[in-house]
Amino acid sequence: MPQRALTRRAVLRGTAAGAAVTVAAGCSAPAPAPREPARPDPETVLLTKVIAAKEEMVALYGRAAEPGTGLAAQLRPFQQRHEAHLAELRRRLPPRATAPASPSGPQPSPGPSSPGASPPAEKVSLGRLRQLEREAAATRPRQIGGVSASLAQLLACIGACEAAHAVALARTS
Repeated sequence: MPQRALTRRAVLRGTAAGAAVTVAAGCSAPAPAPREPARPDPETVLLTKVIAAKEEMVALYGRAAEPGTGLAAQLRPFQQRHEAHLAELRRRLPPRATAPASPSGPQPSPGPSSPGASPPAEKVSLGRLRQLEREAAATRPRQIGGVSASLAQLLACIGACEAAHAVALARTS
């Protein structure tokens, strides 16, 4: 078979056809849109905030009930109820979400600029605990709007317990 010489015109036609196929293929598959970061689930965000507040409350009860204050036996049941709330809140946190410090790990010291925070060296009074319990109980109704029924029920129960703590602390001496 005789070989035909490749002409300049044939090379140009082949190149143009290849470019047209490439452009057509590129037009048919749109470039992926830039991904926006996934928005966190509002319930997960709320759970994380409530867990952090509960951890702070448990730590405050621990400081108030330190040996030498004479209140350890009276305050331990309050602290245990907060620890039970904390365990249930953590149980509801999705596995891939990160909870604040674990109960066996070190407790974060609230910074002086945190609302409701006491300086680490300062002792916590019964009046301060009572005030924090009232504030926490008052926060719960605002937190239950727009969450699942089971989480709303849990938060309402926690708020009722906190309100009862505020009343009971007034009777503790």
